[in-house]
Amino acid sequence: MAETQSAHSIAYSRAPFSTWLGIVCLFVLFGLIVLAVIGPSPRTSDYEETRAKKRMEKLKALREETQKDLTTYAWVDKNKGVARIPIDRAMAVTVSDLAQKKPAPAGPIATPAAQTAPAGAPPAPAGSPAAASAAPGAPQQPAAPPQGAAVSSPSSAIAASPPPATHQSSPAPASPAPATTP
Repeated sequence: MAETQSAHSIAYSRAPFSTWLGIVCLFVLFGLIVLAVIGPSPRTSDYEETRAKKRMEKLKALREETQKDLTTYAWVDKNKGVARIPIDRAMAVTVSDLAQKKPAPAGPIATPAAQTAPAGAPPAPAGSPAAASAAPGAPQQPAAPPQGAAVSSPSSAIAASPPPATHQSSPAPASPAPATTP
């Protein structure tokens, strides 16, 4: 048993100082070599300048191509008879075509009719357009509870829910006297 215990306990010795000094010297030497190679070269980047020149050349070519497309005649699809004409000519042709046509008369502008509440419908709330268009001096009835509010009886729930709107109404005309609330 003594032999197995001694085999398992191997003592590692610390690296001598000279080993660490050698590693540090190698890093310093590598750094000096890098500085010697890269140091004298200029620090400007020609890469960005060449990319900028290529972009400018591509932009110039694109502008020339589009200018050519806008100012020359060419077939787009000869089989279908579709051709490209210069834009100045296209505008002149369009203006002459529109000048020959007689404009169609405009139809009447229909304003939405004022909505009147049906006989069995509940009164409109005080802030609604229907209440604002009520005759001045007419007695104001209390507003219905807001939709979704708790109600005590089923008959008041039917009266509290507003009828579904079928179309959008225009704002009511301003009344001569503002409505007052109690």
